[in-house]
Amino acid sequence: MSSQSPISMTSPLAGNPSQPLLFSQEANLGSGEKAQFSDPQALRAMVALMDMQAVQGGAASHWGGPSAFSEITSAIYGLAFQQSQKKDQPWHKLFHLINDAGHCENVIYALKANYGFADLNLESLKGFRSMKSPLTGHGESHLFPQGVYLSNGPLGSSLPQAQGLAVADSLSKNDRVTVTTLSDGAAMEGEAKEAFAAIPGLAAKGSLAPFIMVISDNNTKLSGRIDEQCFSMKNTFRSLQALGWEVVELKEGNDLQKCVTTFEQAVDRVTKNPKKPIAIWAHTIKGFGVESTEKSASGGHGFPLKNAEDLNGFLKEIYKGSEVPPVFTDWVQELVESQKAKTTSSGSPVKKEKVQVGVAKALSASKKAGRPVISVTSDLPGSTGVAAFQKEFPDSFVDVGVAESNMVSVAAGLSKSGYIPVVDTFSQFGVTKGALPFLMANLSQAPMIAIFSHAGFQDAADGASHQALNYFSMTCSLPNTEVYALATSEDAEALVSQAITEFYECRKKGQVPKTYIFFLGRETFVPSVSESSPQLGHSQIVKDTSDQFSKSVTLLAGGPLLHQALLAADALEKKSVGAVVVNPLIINEPDLQTLSKALKKTSGYIVTLEDHQLKGGMGAYVSHALNLNGDAFNMKSLGVKGVYGQSAYSAIELYTKHGLDSDSIVKEVEAWL
Repeated sequence: MSSQSPISMTSPLAGNPSQPLLFSQEANLGSGEKAQFSDPQALRAMVALMDMQAVQGGAASHWGGPSAFSEITSAIYGLAFQQSQKKDQPWHKLFHLINDAGHCENVIYALKANYGFADLNLESLKGFRSMKSPLTGHGESHLFPQGVYLSNGPLGSSLPQAQGLAVADSLSKNDRVTVTTLSDGAAMEGEAKEAFAAIPGLAAKGSLAPFIMVISDNNTKLSGRIDEQCFSMKNTFRSLQALGWEVVELKEGNDLQKCVTTFEQAVDRVTKNPKKPIAIWAHTIKGFGVESTEKSASGGHGFPLKNAEDLNGFLKEIYKGSEVPPVFTDWVQELVESQKAKTTSSGSPVKKEKVQVGVAKALSASKKAGRPVISVTSDLPGSTGVAAFQKEFPDSFVDVGVAESNMVSVAAGLSKSGYIPVVDTFSQFGVTKGALPFLMANLSQAPMIAIFSHAGFQDAADGASHQALNYFSMTCSLPNTEVYALATSEDAEALVSQAITEFYECRKKGQVPKTYIFFLGRETFVPSVSESSPQLGHSQIVKDTSDQFSKSVTLLAGGPLLHQALLAADALEKKSVGAVVVNPLIINEPDLQTLSKALKKTSGYIVTLEDHQLKGGMGAYVSHALNLNGDAFNMKSLGVKGVYGQSAYSAIELYTKHGLDSDSIVKEVEAWL
């Protein structure tokens, strides 16, 4: 490549750490010197404490992956900081350190607090995954630019971007070393595999600056062991050499000294020969440091403890009989006292359950009715409701691994062969990674049924990278497709069952069925909101107080936000304002008959509510349809105003911030009417 001068940009990243490590472990360098690195035991302890802090707030968190990555992380950052200080250069001038393994970002936060990097300290870690903290569920550069250069989260997405950084360095004749860490699960993704081929190919042409990829291979994904549940990844890692990588197999990836030696040698070799990128294939143990998580099927993917008092034994096991630092035991005591201080609400609790319960019932009933339902899954069946079906019918599912695009494409082939394929994943991954495969499946007359959970802000704790705020706009225009937002388990059971029946009947008649995409939340809700059964293609009026007052408004809210609309209707009633609350169910083909009926009762006043970008959202579809239908209406739309989300302990915190909670709805309606 010819030399080019890019636009001059100032890096927002914090500079070299200036204070001694709080917790260190010594390792030998190739020069014979001894150097201090972040103590992996302390990193694991901090991760455990951060995770418990998040759990107490009501958020999910990760333990298994970060515990496996502790030694690797310590070696990479320790050597980068040391080499930069010796050369009197900011570390980010000599290294790009990019994390693709988003579930492991918390161990990087812990390491940076250990160094005092970017003014982080142990107190900073206590806000992990909360609304008040920049330390989000996955690394996000828009909230923590001092510490995160490329945002991560969806597996396999940061490796190809890091490739672009190395291309840029090559263009500008910069010999900076790009280092990217990723998980074995990420290596199953299409984006990663494209980069696996392109990186050594570009390097061989002299078009790439020095590049090191570090893979943590622990043969474990969220739902279990990779080779048992889908297929072995060993041949993928072995194939890297044929693609042009120098493959260095690190068989003891949880040994700090061996991680330091391996990484130091890799930096030296790749700097001398940038045309040969290096892949460090590190064998690690997910959940390392605690026997119960090491042996669990998921490697302790999520943090396994609920009771803060159990942390004392957990930390003692991490420290293998050595004394746990008092600062950590004090932190444990804080968590114990915090947990005790929380009081439970009095009275009989309202029954709530996940919408996913209805999904499982619908799939199982359809299978028992003789429908050829096949689940094609991508590592998240426990989160989408499909796991119960798979357990009941173990011969009726295919696990393709962490590969959402491939999941949809496999389903297309099954559909063309007479099966009724059901795909499932988080909404964010389904609409992004599944976008082109969905388009091609419909073009090939290969429809399917999709169950996409954690829609909108419902994946609160994981942060912006996992929050699908474009899920309607990315699916509603697909031909021969109906898109639904499910608010209750009753919605799910009825509509998924009906969709499977419709699919089956169409195929029996020699017709091409529709693709049905169902979006649902993560949290628990009341199981039903209406006396009438939901029907495909129709909306429901689930509450009507319009006849009682002179002023009233239609509230149209789908999915989890329907419950906020119902709360708002109750509050408006106390303020002598009526409301007709409509559960839209179908999004891309609005039920004009039901909507027109509601509008007549509320003098045309309607508020649409969605945790989706206002551009291209439900409000846009509804206003367009009503206008074409000749309905008289006056609309306000509440939604996300062109911004990203962030981590929070629960979705209601994000609804409140973005003006989507019941109080915000009431204020908007009062000011309007």
